[in-house]
Amino acid sequence: MSAFTPPINGIIFDKDGTLFDFATTWEAWAASFLLRVSEGDVARASSLGAAIGFDLDNRSFAQDSIVIAGTAGEVAAALSPQLPELTTVQLLTMLNAEAGAAPQAEAVPLVPFLNDLRARGLALGVATNDAEAPARSHLDAAGVTGLFDFVAGFDSGHGGKPAPGQLLAFCAVTGLPPEGVIMVGDSLHDLHAGRAAGMRCIAVLTGMASAEDLSPHAEVVLPNIGHIPNWLDQLQAVSPDRRTHL
Repeated sequence: MSAFTPPINGIIFDKDGTLFDFATTWEAWAASFLLRVSEGDVARASSLGAAIGFDLDNRSFAQDSIVIAGTAGEVAAALSPQLPELTTVQLLTMLNAEAGAAPQAEAVPLVPFLNDLRARGLALGVATNDAEAPARSHLDAAGVTGLFDFVAGFDSGHGGKPAPGQLLAFCAVTGLPPEGVIMVGDSLHDLHAGRAAGMRCIAVLTGMASAEDLSPHAEVVLPNIGHIPNWLDQLQAVSPDRRTHL
């Protein structure tokens, strides 16, 4: 007899690259922010971009850019040595303000997608390495904040990914065991956090990482979050006796 598989009763999502397409949103934001903080000095903006893995000329991030999976605090720390006129706190405040205003490109239409998951009885959360305030601004702009039971940024008191603190806090808030929760993300930071928390993991390809990078660490790699309901349906069909809330 096979081992019992706990029912899936919750999903916690990364934000950038998962709920929202990473490149569409953040490549334009990075170019705009770097030129603004450099007061239009293109050479300086290019140098700042290099410090965070962003090619200003080509408007593209390197796959190992700190912006992709790092916290806003880590981005500020990377930029700070080249911006001595700003304290790290001032720079972080500026980054958070700019991030909050960045227009987000939804990976799929989020309202119907999230309503479908809630109709299945699932608790939903967001765990991002962005700060909480801009994260909430992005969710507010998409009209979906109220569809989540939990939202945490790197500064919400639970740490940032790849540590599992945010994910375990979601479990504490919802009362769900980690093994009954899926972590959905686009980076190794997300998947490592999910595994460290004892969760099942789904990877999506709306970030900068490849399927080859993500697949060893995820139960499944999907093109985007819109494929999750069908995956859940297939899982239910395979083991209907093991899942109670889908």
